[in-house]
Amino acid sequence: MRASFIVPTLNESTSIGHVLQSFRSAAESANQRFLYRSPIDWELLVVDGPSTDGTADAARAAGARVLSEPRRGYGRAYRTGFAAATGEVVATADGDASYPVEEIPWLVLHLLEHRLDFLTCDRLSYLDRRAMTMEHRIGNELLNFTLRAAFHAALQGTPARVLRDSQSGMWIFRREILDRLHLAQDGMAFSEELKLEVLLHGLRLEEVPIHYSERWGAPKLSSWRDGTRNLLFLFRKRAQVSREERRGSPHAARADPDGAPP
Repeated sequence: MRASFIVPTLNESTSIGHVLQSFRSAAESANQRFLYRSPIDWELLVVDGPSTDGTADAARAAGARVLSEPRRGYGRAYRTGFAAATGEVVATADGDASYPVEEIPWLVLHLLEHRLDFLTCDRLSYLDRRAMTMEHRIGNELLNFTLRAAFHAALQGTPARVLRDSQSGMWIFRREILDRLHLAQDGMAFSEELKLEVLLHGLRLEEVPIHYSERWGAPKLSSWRDGTRNLLFLFRKRAQVSREERRGSPHAARADPDGAPP
């Protein structure tokens, strides 16, 4: 089986080599141990924004194919990466060494054995307090509460009937589901949008806890700015879904919550 590991980067030269090498070592070990009957052929894709610190060169040196994406945005980088991925399964993580990428091969096996469509990781259950500021934690909890309240019905189909961490950026999923989802967000709200699209289409989603670590380098997230945008996206998305339900065709032909047609 072929799979794709996608990492968005912006000035991550100090950490991207470590992330890719850690992942590659874990993937090779997994292929020799518990995946030896059906080893996975991984492609490493780094979607690099306008980095100025040599991130792209460091990623190539670690064996990745680098896609240059001059348009800024977390969601924009992933949408570019998804379009280029060739694997049957896609795995993602940030390039700042905060996610345990060495666990991805096991998570892929979990996805396949349990016949899931989408697996998302929960950073909050085992959170290292140094990994997230108090401001960031409060913002996460507000967004998580809003999503659970606004989309309570959609969450009833998940094993735990709850989504603990709606903002997580480590996912494993079957690439074929992308044809069923309408993904329009270029910014940080993409993480919410992706999970909500999976839920609203009735796909099989499960959340697993991971150990989330302190990032390498200075943070790029603006808690208030990005948090406010994510919150507004949730309200627009809820309003959009309500309109579709009143028309009797929920989640069929979607419009962008910002008003643009699909």
